[in-house]
Amino acid sequence: MQESTQGGWIRWGFAAARHCGKAPGHEESEIRMNENDLPLNWGRWGDADEIGALNLIDDAARSRAAAEVHDATSVSLARPTAPIPLTTGLAPVGNPATMPAPVMQVVNFNGARPMALTDSLLINTHNAGLTHFDALSHIPVGDKVYPGVALQDAVTPTGVRHASADHAAGGIVTRGVLLDLAPDRGRLDADCRVSGTDLDAALDRAGTSVHPGDAIVVRGGWDVNQPMTQPVPGLDLSAVEWLDQHGAALYIGDISDARPPSFPMPMHQVALARLGLPLVDAAHLDDLADRCASLQRWSFMLVLAPPRITGTTGLAVNPIAIF
Repeated sequence: MQESTQGGWIRWGFAAARHCGKAPGHEESEIRMNENDLPLNWGRWGDADEIGALNLIDDAARSRAAAEVHDATSVSLARPTAPIPLTTGLAPVGNPATMPAPVMQVVNFNGARPMALTDSLLINTHNAGLTHFDALSHIPVGDKVYPGVALQDAVTPTGVRHASADHAAGGIVTRGVLLDLAPDRGRLDADCRVSGTDLDAALDRAGTSVHPGDAIVVRGGWDVNQPMTQPVPGLDLSAVEWLDQHGAALYIGDISDARPPSFPMPMHQVALARLGLPLVDAAHLDDLADRCASLQRWSFMLVLAPPRITGTTGLAVNPIAIF
């Protein structure tokens, strides 16, 4: 088990839900943990670090990514998001699943025969209808954010001062690995809790390996842009341990934390906030899974470049897999 200066790995607990690959009635027993039991990577890359596990993407990791490119064809890992008109009254700005809408739009006209047409977008970044990058400042731990910066110093009413999303705006280029938990366009059961064992099984099916600095892409076959009351599968704490032990630099998934949630939420409250693993939420991975299956290759170059909008807790992104 890995240990840090401010905490250490402990025996991981499981939510009382059916784990993938187990028959109903064979649930793991739940082990209660308190905040002092949970692992921390705070201080691993310094007390002022703002990018967390992205530090694992070194020259060797980028070289492995470059070696994955054969014909330079590409696939987007982002879901299409249709803006909602903000002012015309043609559609509501939200519903129980997406309140407010992920993107609201105003088309700006300048006279009857404008020289140019422009629009303004109001983006609700952390919406399940929008593929987005979670900065390490997104989820606090008590009154601090990664890696121990006081909340009032890190996030202010005028913007994020520490661990904002634009620290990844120089571009993330690394090797990506798809772990398809529901091959052949399948879908996990809603009550499924993905364990480290499940990730091992998917890696075995892919016939590849994971290296420190890789981006791990997990497909469960779900569209999570659903009402919050609808059950959705997610990863458990043993899966978070797996990601950390394998040196994941970035997590991209069409699933993340389960609904109804268990606390601590494994992906957001542990992987992101405590271990410094950046997350890309609400990805669309069916096209990627189809391409990997057709090529019989489940690894690729992964490129992600958030816009250089400073001081945010997250940004809309379009991850690209290059083969």
